[in-house]
Amino acid sequence: MEVANAKNSARLLHLCLPGSVIAVGETFDPMQLSELLAGPRKAVLLYPDTPGDRSLGIAPPPAFDPAWAADPASLLLVVLDATWRKSRKMLYLNPALQALPRLVVRDVPDSHYLIRKAHAPGQLSTLEATAYALAQLEDDEAPNAHYAPLIEAFDGFVAQMQAQAVRINPAA
Repeated sequence: MEVANAKNSARLLHLCLPGSVIAVGETFDPMQLSELLAGPRKAVLLYPDTPGDRSLGIAPPPAFDPAWAADPASLLLVVLDATWRKSRKMLYLNPALQALPRLVVRDVPDSHYLIRKAHAPGQLSTLEATAYALAQLEDDEAPNAHYAPLIEAFDGFVAQMQAQAVRINPAA
């Protein structure tokens, strides 16, 4: 849902990850979403455990089996690009997403997303969360080792956005 936003890190992520697919929407047609999620790979949702979702009538997601990480290529990582509030709404409106096992990223560094304010520790941009999730799935000892180019591209993107903001509003 950040597709029209200049700060859209998912677009940069998509450009950096061959084979990635972007589907734009808030509520997806169940058949179309099923087609996107179907295939030889096991779909998992990159999303934190949010016990508060139970109050919205969202059932607990199926467990993520750690054995799946033994073959990361067999997984289809589904990522919601939206604000936290909007991503919860997307989850609520799409039962097929609710039914996916969730991958929770652990032990993340501070966000590099200096052009947006995080409301809680551990909140990351879509790009950062995805890079760290992929590193976690690959059991990468140094999370930035294999995905350093993604984080470096993101740092360049953030610097460019900061420079642009200063040109537009020199007092900032």
